[in-house]
Amino acid sequence: MMDRPIGGRLALLLLLLGHMITALEVPLDPKLLEGLPQPPTITHQSPKEYIVDPRENIVIHCEAKGKPHPSFSWTRNGTHFDIDKDPKVTMKPHSGTLVIDISGGEKADAYEGVYQCTAHNQLGSALSNHIVIRQSRSPLWSKERFSPIVAQEGQSLILHCRPPAGLPPPIVFWMDNNFQRLPQSRRVSQGLNGDLYFSNVLMEDSRNNYICYARFPHTQTIQQKQPITVHVIDHKPVDERAPVFLVPSGSLSSQMVLRGEVLELECIADGLPTPTVSWTKLSGEIPGRRASLMNFNKTLRISDVSEADAGEYRCTARNRLGSVHHTFGVSVKAAPYWISAPRNLVLAPLETGVITCRARGHPKPHIHWFMNGLPIEDAPKDPSRKVEDDSIIFSEVQTGSSAVYQCNASNQHGYLLANAFVNVLAEPPRVLTAPNKVYQVIENRPALLECLSFGSPVPAVTWFKDSSSMLEGEPYVFHKNGTLEIHVSQAVNRGKYTCVARNNLGISENHVYLEVKEPTRILRPPEYRVVQRNRDVVFECKVKHDPSLIPSTSWLRDGGELPEDDRFRAHLDSLTITGVIESDAGTYTCVTNTSLDQDSASARLTVVEAPPTPIYGQPDAPTDLELTDPGARSVQLTWTPGDEHNSAIKKFLIQYEDGLHQSGVWLNLTEVPGTKTTAHLKLSPYVHYSFRVLALNGVGYSRPSTPSRQYRTDPAAPDENPSEVKGHGTEHNNLVITWKPLTGLQANGPGLQYTVLWRQQGVEKDWSSVSVANVSRFVVSGTPTFVPYEVMVQAQNALGPGPKPAVVIGHSGEDFPSAAPGLVQVVVVNSTLAEVHWEHVPPRSVRGRLQGYKVHYQRERSLHRHNSHHGEQRSESFGPNRTRGKLPDLHPFSVYSLHVRAFNSRGEGPASAPQRFETPEGVPGVPSFFRVSASDLDSLTLEWAPPHERNGRLTGYTLRYQTVNSSHDLGLLDEMDLPSNQSSVTLHNLHHSTRYKFYFSAKTQQGSGPALTEEAVTILHRGTSTRQGTLASHHPPQRYVH
Repeated sequence: MMDRPIGGRLALLLLLLGHMITALEVPLDPKLLEGLPQPPTITHQSPKEYIVDPRENIVIHCEAKGKPHPSFSWTRNGTHFDIDKDPKVTMKPHSGTLVIDISGGEKADAYEGVYQCTAHNQLGSALSNHIVIRQSRSPLWSKERFSPIVAQEGQSLILHCRPPAGLPPPIVFWMDNNFQRLPQSRRVSQGLNGDLYFSNVLMEDSRNNYICYARFPHTQTIQQKQPITVHVIDHKPVDERAPVFLVPSGSLSSQMVLRGEVLELECIADGLPTPTVSWTKLSGEIPGRRASLMNFNKTLRISDVSEADAGEYRCTARNRLGSVHHTFGVSVKAAPYWISAPRNLVLAPLETGVITCRARGHPKPHIHWFMNGLPIEDAPKDPSRKVEDDSIIFSEVQTGSSAVYQCNASNQHGYLLANAFVNVLAEPPRVLTAPNKVYQVIENRPALLECLSFGSPVPAVTWFKDSSSMLEGEPYVFHKNGTLEIHVSQAVNRGKYTCVARNNLGISENHVYLEVKEPTRILRPPEYRVVQRNRDVVFECKVKHDPSLIPSTSWLRDGGELPEDDRFRAHLDSLTITGVIESDAGTYTCVTNTSLDQDSASARLTVVEAPPTPIYGQPDAPTDLELTDPGARSVQLTWTPGDEHNSAIKKFLIQYEDGLHQSGVWLNLTEVPGTKTTAHLKLSPYVHYSFRVLALNGVGYSRPSTPSRQYRTDPAAPDENPSEVKGHGTEHNNLVITWKPLTGLQANGPGLQYTVLWRQQGVEKDWSSVSVANVSRFVVSGTPTFVPYEVMVQAQNALGPGPKPAVVIGHSGEDFPSAAPGLVQVVVVNSTLAEVHWEHVPPRSVRGRLQGYKVHYQRERSLHRHNSHHGEQRSESFGPNRTRGKLPDLHPFSVYSLHVRAFNSRGEGPASAPQRFETPEGVPGVPSFFRVSASDLDSLTLEWAPPHERNGRLTGYTLRYQTVNSSHDLGLLDEMDLPSNQSSVTLHNLHHSTRYKFYFSAKTQQGSGPALTEEAVTILHRGTSTRQGTLASHHPPQRYVH
C-alpha cells in the first residue's frame, strides 16, 4: 500500500469522487417503487433503551420497506427468537412489529432482554438496533419510624430522603401533609440526591410533617416517606461561623459527563449567616446560553455539553466571616456520533461507488462492517468490493451483487448502527415530475421548473422551449437535479417547456408550462391624516394586479389586527373609521395579497382634541376597598368611587386574582350598576382571592383600584365532574375514555383525582373502575370489537368525591370489515361511463359503523394495438345505503378492471372478485401532427400522423380548406375524405400566391374528433424556397378546434 505511486492514488481518488457525484438515491415516488427492486430499509424501530409499563401489552416496533416486501425475524439475547412457540407473542401482518400480550396476568419481566430485528428479502438483510427491553419499576418505600430530630437554633441540618431505586429513577420533592410544597431558599434547599439541607436552622423550622415524596414518571405513581419531625431549641446561642461545605466533601473532586448530556455541579454550604454561592471556570468562560444557576445558585447546570466544557470549575461559598472553595475537574467523553452516516447507493452494472461511515467519539470509535447482518470478513467474497477503514469501495459492480451493509461505530459509552444498501440496477430514465404542470411566477422574479428523473445510469437532462432547439447559456441556469432556473422572468419566457432525460438504456420526456404574471402594486397608498376626536376618517388603498390573479386586502393597526369594533369598516379599496377616539391613533397599514405576491403601504393617524369645553375623561380609580360579612362561599365588598370627570359612571367591573392557582392573572367576576358601591360576591372553595374594581363611563374604563386584602376560602369536595366525557376505540380491542379536566378553580381542594368507571352495556352488571390523576384519558384494553359501553368519570379530592356522574354511552374500537360485497356487476352506459352494481355486505361483517363502499378501478389497456398502456388506479366512494354507482371519465375503446370494498372508520375490508369490462368506441383525439411539407405555384402537399388517443378503429380523415384574402375574409369551404392508411396528400389546381386555411380531423364509426388547423401560401414563382422551415415563418402555430 505504501509503495503505490502517487499518480495512481490520485487517479483512483478522482474516479471515486466522480462516481460519488453520480451515485443515485432511491426515489420515494410510490409509482416508481412499485416496479423497482430494492433491498430492505428499516423505516421505524423502538428506541435502544425501551422501558415498558407492566400494565400494558409490550409492543416492539420494527417496520421496513423493500421490493419484494421484506420478511422479518428476531433474536433475543443473541439467539433466534421463535415467536411461534409462545402464544402470547404475535407479529403484526406485513410488519416486523412484535406484540406481547400480558393482559392475562403474565409478568412483563419474563420478556426482558436484548432484542434485534432483521428485515430480509432476496436482495439483502437490514438490522435494527439492539433494543433493550426492561420493565418499569416503582418499588415501595421500606417501612421505618423516625424519632424526632432535635436541633439547636443556628446549627446545620440534613434530612435524608433516600427514595427506593426505581426504573426510571423517581422525581423527588418535599411537601407537608397538606400537599403544600415546603418553602425553599438560600438557607433551606433540596439537593440533587433528594436530601433537604439547612445551612442553619431557625425556630420557624420546627414542624412534624417534613415528608419526602417520590414520583415514578413511567407509571405516574407517587409514594411518600414517613413524616419527619424536627424540634428547634434555643437553649444556648450558637456563634456565627464561616462556611463549610455540606456537599461535596473535600476541596477537589472529579466528574465525567457525556457530550450532549446535562452537567450538574452542586455546592451546598453550612454557615451562619447563610452563605452565598458563586461559580467560576478556572480554564475559560462558562457558556452563557447553555448554562444556568439553579437552586439559589447552589447548582450549576450546563445543557448540551460539548468538548469545550471540559476543565476546572470552582464554587465559592462566603459570608462575612470567610469563604470556602471547591474545585471540580470536569472531563467530557462522547458516545459515537455521526460525521457522515452511510447512505444508500444505486449503481448501474460496471459503475463504481463508495459507502462511507464516519463517526467521532471519545475514546475514538471502532468501525465494524457487516454485510446482510454477517461480519464482512465472514461474508461471501466479492472482487468488486474493498474495505478501507471507514469506507467500502465498489469497482465495476456486477448484476446480482446487491446487498445491505451495516456500519457499527462503538466505544465504551455507546454505539451507532446504520444500514446502507447497494442496489445494482439497470433502469431506463423515468421523469418523476407531474406531466403538464403549470408554474406561475411574478415578472422579474426567478422561476424554477422541475425535471426530477430517475434512471441507472444517472440520466442526463436537457431542456427545450416550444419547438426551439436545446436551451443553453443565458438567461438559463441548469441545476444538477434537472431543475431549469430563469433568474429574471419576463413575458418572453412564457410558454411550453420540454425536459428530456437520457441514458444508454433509453429516453423519457415531460412537458411543463410557465406563466409570467404582472406584479401586484398599490397605486394610491393611504396618506398621513390629522383628525379631530369624534370625526370620521378614510384611508384609500387603490391596487393594480394581474387580471388572472384574485387579490385580497387586509388592514393592520400598529402591526396587529384591527379592533373588533363596528366603527372600523374595511372596503375593497379603503378603510373608514367613524367617531374617532384617542386610542385610534397609530400607524395603519394596507396589505394586499395574491397567491403569488403581496404589496403594502402605511400611513399614520393623529387624533386631536375637538374644541372647546366641557372636557370629558375616564373616571378615577375607586378607592377604600373593604371586605365584610365573610362566609364559606361569599363575602361583601364595598368601595368609594373616584372622580367621574363630567361623564356619569355607568357600571363597576369587579375582578379577582387567585393567588393560589393563577397568581398575577386578573379575571372578571361580576358587574354592578354605577349607582351602587357594594356587591355581595359568590365565591368558590380553596381560592386565595384578592379583588379590585374598575369604573366605566362614556369615555372608557378607569385604572384598576388598589387590590383588596387577600380572602381565603376553605377547601371542599368537588361541586362538579369533568365535562366532555367520551368513549371511543382506537384499536379493535380497546376503549379510550377521555374527558375535559377540571381547572384549579373547579378542583375545590388539593389532591384532585378522577375515578373512571365503565361496563359493557346490557352484558356486565358490575362497574370496573380505576383512579387516576394528572391525565385526561384512560385506555381499557382487551374489549370486544365495537360494542357499547356505559362510561362515567367522577372527580374527587382530599376532602371527598364530587356528585354522582352522568352515564355516557361509548363504543369500543372498530375492526376492518371482514366480508367483500357480493354479486358485483358492471353495466357499460357509453364509451366514457359505466355503472357498477353490488350487494350489501352482511351487517355482522362490518365490525363497526359502515361508512360506505369504494370502487377501485384501473384501465388495463387500450383495445387498439397501437396504444396499450396501463392507467393509474382510481377509486370512487359511495354511501352506506348505495348498491350502485357510476364511474365517469373513462377512456373509450379500453379494457378496465375493478373491485369493490366496504369500509368503516378503521379502513377498508377485503376486495370483491375482480371484474373486467370493455368500453365501446368514441370519437378520436386530435391528430398527432398536421403540417404543410411542400408548396408550389398551384399545389400544396400536406402530411399528418394518427392521433395518440384513437379511441377506436380509425375509418379515415376529413380535410376541409378555404382561401383567406389580405383582409382575412374566408372563401368557400371545400371538403374531402381520406382513407385511414394514408398519411399525406397533394392538393392540385390551387391559386398561386394565395393563403389557404386547412381543418384536419380523424374519425371513427362514432364520428369525427377535434380538428387541427394550419395555414400556408402557394408560391409566387418557382424561385421561392419550398423548405418547411421557410413555410413555418409564414403561418401561425398549429392549433386544434372542435
